Amino acid sequence: MSNGTSKKTDFSRRSALKGIAATTLAATALPRFVQAQSASPIKIGFQKHATGIGAAYGRWYDATTQAAVKRINDDGGINGRPVEIVIEDDGTDPKRGAEVLEKFANQHKVDVAFGTLFSHVVIGSAPRAGELKLPYFVVSEGHHVASGMLNRYTLQPGITDVKSQVQSMAPFVAANLGKKVTMIYPDFAFGHDHRDFFSKAIEAQGGQVVAQIAIPPSETSFTRYFPSIPRETDVVYHVMVGPAVLTFVKELGEFFGPSRPEIFGFIDSLEAVDITSPGLEFLEGTYFWEGMPRHAQAENSVFDTAYRAAVGVDERGASLSDSKDVSTYAHMFGCWETLNVIKAGMESADYKGPDDRAKLIEAVEAMSEMPHSMDHPQGPKLFNGKTHQVFGQQYISKVDGGTLKVEHTASIEDGMYEDEVDYTAQSF
Repeated sequence: MSNGTSKKTDFSRRSALKGIAATTLAATALPRFVQAQSASPIKIGFQKHATGIGAAYGRWYDATTQAAVKRINDDGGINGRPVEIVIEDDGTDPKRGAEVLEKFANQHKVDVAFGTLFSHVVIGSAPRAGELKLPYFVVSEGHHVASGMLNRYTLQPGITDVKSQVQSMAPFVAANLGKKVTMIYPDFAFGHDHRDFFSKAIEAQGGQVVAQIAIPPSETSFTRYFPSIPRETDVVYHVMVGPAVLTFVKELGEFFGPSRPEIFGFIDSLEAVDITSPGLEFLEGTYFWEGMPRHAQAENSVFDTAYRAAVGVDERGASLSDSKDVSTYAHMFGCWETLNVIKAGMESADYKGPDDRAKLIEAVEAMSEMPHSMDHPQGPKLFNGKTHQVFGQQYISKVDGGTLKVEHTASIEDGMYEDEVDYTAQSF
């Protein structure tokens, strides 16, 4: 898909308010299920990282999923049928991920599988989804879908991928922060995507990656890695994941002290972590990529405001019931949006059961523009049916007074790249 084929649609505040009003009315009306008490549910298997290094994401992916399903069911379900979420823990483990899909298909008899984040789990699970002919909607970010390494049964329609994200970030980094970059990233597929695609993207801007520091995802202490950062570094680029992210960021600050290069991070390094935590003061003035801005902005969209209320977080992205419980706000919107894509696809395909799975995939492949709305509160998107990958806006925020304030919004077009696969040419 070339840049010339994309279109960006603007929506007025009046239209947005009408959309919110319509949603409110739907939520207060009686569900429009056809014989709701006896109608069989649409079963969606949620592959949850309940344990392992992805547990914080799994918990908030679950909360977002439950909120999205409540909204869908309050509005009459899908094709007059209620939606039921069936949860299995994959342990953030590739082998268990494939076993979970097996269980979904053969024991739970789900209609589709959904939800996976960590890329190594997606890569370990997707081949089994293809063998089972089970539609597998991932909320991952890895480039594995759009690269063509998976199969027609695997789709990523609710969140952008790393290649698109870093392509959108590189011009800002080169123009505003510096051109000699040291990268620190986790040593698995997701981190390798950052390594490979950002290196190319910054070179295209006249910059250079002067060091690449790969860290095992199970690492709990990081100080020994930091002396490998070359003195010539203008910018430290960091993207870490897992339960030790707070330790990573604190130790990075302790290593540099008051004198540091510019720092550009992906918010993954601080997901589920309060940015005002003791030891993080050095982050003041540093920059982050965000998939969806954690802190509500001065000109917040009505969709973001309503979405926050629905998923139970406040203006700083923390739980309404516990301000210390910080969400994975930059990623979890993908669950909300993917479930709405599944709903729209099933309704377009007049989905009745597993025999219609191919029709469902074809219906999603036919999608293109996804307007900013309550179905897509992160922003407008463009779906590429050939590559099974969605493209959307990206945000660069600066830490200012302990608040993440959006400095730059990259357009859909900024993140688009040439097709590497045509899944629609593959047979079912």
